[in-house]
Amino acid sequence: MKITVIGCGRWGSFITWYLDSIGHQVFLYGRKTSAHMQRFLKERKNNLLTLPESVGLSTDLSIAAGAEVIVISVNSQGLQKLMDELKALNLREKKIVLCMKGIEIETGRRLSQIAEENLDKSNSVAVWLGPGHVQEFTNGIPNCMVIDSKNAAVKAELVKSFSSPLIRFYYGQDLIGNEIGGAAKNVIGIAAGMLDGFHLSTLKGALMSRGTREVARLIKAMGGNELSAYGLCHLGDYEATVFSEFSHNRRFGELFVQGKQSDDLAEGYYTVKALMKLEKEYDVELPICHTVYEVLYERREPSEALESLFTRSLKNEF
Repeated sequence: MKITVIGCGRWGSFITWYLDSIGHQVFLYGRKTSAHMQRFLKERKNNLLTLPESVGLSTDLSIAAGAEVIVISVNSQGLQKLMDELKALNLREKKIVLCMKGIEIETGRRLSQIAEENLDKSNSVAVWLGPGHVQEFTNGIPNCMVIDSKNAAVKAELVKSFSSPLIRFYYGQDLIGNEIGGAAKNVIGIAAGMLDGFHLSTLKGALMSRGTREVARLIKAMGGNELSAYGLCHLGDYEATVFSEFSHNRRFGELFVQGKQSDDLAEGYYTVKALMKLEKEYDVELPICHTVYEVLYERREPSEALESLFTRSLKNEF
């Protein structure tokens, strides 16, 4: 396949490296103003990987017009702006793959909804979600991920074309559930980091079981399959998000309660704000997400907030 990857950050550059390694013709697009892109243009590498000469590099977005598949890996809150730019290319008959996790704050839209609303109907939108860290993949450590789409034929083609011994792809069966679960797991990751920061890591078991249940309730209320919360895109991603040293969201939460600042993007910081909108819209109680929101945005004292969360009135487990 001829593929353009939009986004030269940690995931975008890995996707480029990976798809090139399994035989696709890949171009990586990044903005001229991007420090990451400027380094790739000069050295063809970042701190995690080196792109081979077979990978094309471009700062001209029109490179996407010649691709069969366009993979997008950018900040979720910037997706609408990117879509506005892509409109000028009048894209048709493309496979658009969103390899990013989040929910738009202002509207509560899932990322596939944003793409579908801004592209010609001849294009097909898919999502690439699930656990994994660039540091592990580039060291040859395998994992399983998910591709989902409303278009069954496109989903099947992408799973077949993107699978390898390094990444085994599963067929997603619930676009709503997989997108909401994939985005919400980053908020649970921040909560896990807060527990680490207070040396309360033993509570992660309760966090994971209760977090999965509240996300399942939201998925069901939004019209998805609540069992998706127990799949790779949410519960299946907890190992990489709740425990891993490489998790930006976990690390963000840990540093936050220690009064320190994280230099890495933590998508959960933005996602929790969008989840508060969905909590109200669908009348679903999200106690863990609500607690994280209060700590991050309303300056609630973190130790008091976490204590209150885990000593809520006694209820049945499920």
